[in-house]
Amino acid sequence: MTKQTNAPPAVDYAPLELQGELIAMQKLTIEDLLTIGQSQVPETQQELHLELLEKNQNHQLSESDRLLLRSLRMSADYLMLKKAYAYALLQWKSYSLPDFEQLVK
Repeated sequence: MTKQTNAPPAVDYAPLELQGELIAMQKLTIEDLLTIGQSQVPETQQELHLELLEKNQNHQLSESDRLLLRSLRMSADYLMLKKAYAYALLQWKSYSLPDFEQLVK
């Protein structure tokens, strides 16, 4: 039997600009949370991020590239936080999450 607490997972340690969005996620359906949990950074954004990381490694970033790289990194980080929070909410709602081995198959 899964134990459910009355309070949803806390958002206190999330970046302030993301806390409101995380709190709003508490009202989403299981299906919506699964969609967030399974979301990925778009492939074009991943490719651009890798290009900029390579340019950075070769010390070839312009100031605009540096700002774009920072923005892409923050966007990816925020997506990962939202995904993790979606899975925490699913667990809080007593949804049975797959084991890690099932996810990587």
